[in-house]
Amino acid sequence: MVTVLGKIFGAVVFFVLASFLFSWPVMMLWNGCLVDAVTGVNQITWLQAWGINFLCGLLFKSSTSAKE
Repeated sequence: MVTVLGKIFGAVVFFVLASFLFSWPVMMLWNGCLVDAVTGVNQITWLQAWGINFLCGLLFKSSTSAKE
């Protein structure tokens, strides 16, 4: 029982860290480039960058399939 809970907790921690690693560059690029270049654009938080990353993943997902 303890090992199952440990694996679940480890998986959750892994996915949180992975999502941070993938959304951190989005936040840095947005805050570093767009805020100064475009009038009216505000800085975003990590959670907002995660949301942008999630939405882009849904919108621009590759739908190709390998046909044999």
